[in-house]
Amino acid sequence: MTKMTAMHVTPLVDPAHRDRFAWLAAGDDGRPLGTAFLWLPLAGTSADAQIHVHPAERRHGVGAELLRTMSGAARGHGMTALLSEPVRSDDDGDRFCVANGLRRVLVLIYTRLDLRSTTTPAVEAVPGYRLVHWEGTVAAELAETFVRARSAMDDMPMGEAAYVPQTWDVARLHSVADAVARRGETLCTTAAIGPDGEMAGFTELVVPASATGDGQHYGTGVLPAHRGRGLARWMKAAQISRVRERFAALEGLLADTADANVAMRRANESLGYAPTHQSLLYQRDL
Repeated sequence: MTKMTAMHVTPLVDPAHRDRFAWLAAGDDGRPLGTAFLWLPLAGTSADAQIHVHPAERRHGVGAELLRTMSGAARGHGMTALLSEPVRSDDDGDRFCVANGLRRVLVLIYTRLDLRSTTTPAVEAVPGYRLVHWEGTVAAELAETFVRARSAMDDMPMGEAAYVPQTWDVARLHSVADAVARRGETLCTTAAIGPDGEMAGFTELVVPASATGDGQHYGTGVLPAHRGRGLARWMKAAQISRVRERFAALEGLLADTADANVAMRRANESLGYAPTHQSLLYQRDL
């Protein structure tokens, strides 16, 4: 039987993030044992949860106590579910989720494009569409149509996760771009404009502040009326080519895709992305 560690859990306050709550678990002697973070969504009743316990303190009930505390707080804010951060299969995080009654709701496949050893394939332009590119905040003349295009990701495969699409407006577009800029990173966006002048789809990636190492894809979406034409693959190929030229020291690009998102996984594979590992998302219904 696992021996419980004598501890107390203290709530922490972060005035810069009013939608985030945090707790610190400490032993009776004051030593830190673990932390927990809870992010409330802008829409819906499923909150993101994150628990970290020092390796030397695991399997002593620290994580379970933090989970209990976090679950109570989430219920108090009207949440009906907690969604874990991605955990690798068969590691401590995976075993913790299973042992504490969380259920697996999504499998994420992680891939990497090696920019130094691969060549971006030539992808033909999609007739009737044109591509636009920008870094940082979207231009004013594209902001409103970009807001409308964000709904392209509302129906992305999310397995059994209690996922509710987030509401977007121009202010939120600017907020995301500003947050990336404050970290010293570069947000790169490529979008497809349709025959009617409306944005039909987009793809985003973030280049680290050092402009070396690996960049990270944020999201790719095509509105339902424009799917089946190859827009996602065209946008991503064009973005990869631009990144190669703009950030010559960058070594690779990382992407994560839901296992059930077969179309996007095939598009990435055709562009040279190779699988690296998979992670699991767990959910606790409150």
